[in-house]
Amino acid sequence: MENLHEILKKEKYKKIKFKVSKTQHLLIKAKINGISGNFILDTGASNSCVGFESIEHFNLVAGKSKTKAAGAGATGMFTQIAKNNKLQLGRWKTNDLHLVIFDLSHVNEALRQYKAKRVHGIIGADVLLEGKAIIDYFNHCLYLQ
Repeated sequence: MENLHEILKKEKYKKIKFKVSKTQHLLIKAKINGISGNFILDTGASNSCVGFESIEHFNLVAGKSKTKAAGAGATGMFTQIAKNNKLQLGRWKTNDLHLVIFDLSHVNEALRQYKAKRVHGIIGADVLLEGKAIIDYFNHCLYLQ
């Protein structure tokens, strides 16, 4: 039988490597608007997001949002939204990424306590669904079509 990589390659999936941190988070490199950043790959996050401190870093145009963010240990957080951004993960690209912007300091503080690298944001289910994601945990690979 063919291996997973070969099958997915025939189906035009792009292979993107990720790392597993000391905290067991899946860490992935991404480019937003052509600028590199470090992200957590989070199947439980409904939307991809970045922290307020990354607005300038990624050249985002932040607008008002009525949505309140909730995550592990935090609820009702103020958010903004940045629409129509370019995202690149490895060779996979999309030009219509809407990012939720909110305070990620609690995430980075938790990572700091474990001496893990800080992140700019989270790649969530919105991207995983759009890319018809397949995650190969054993080989630390994300596949997007």
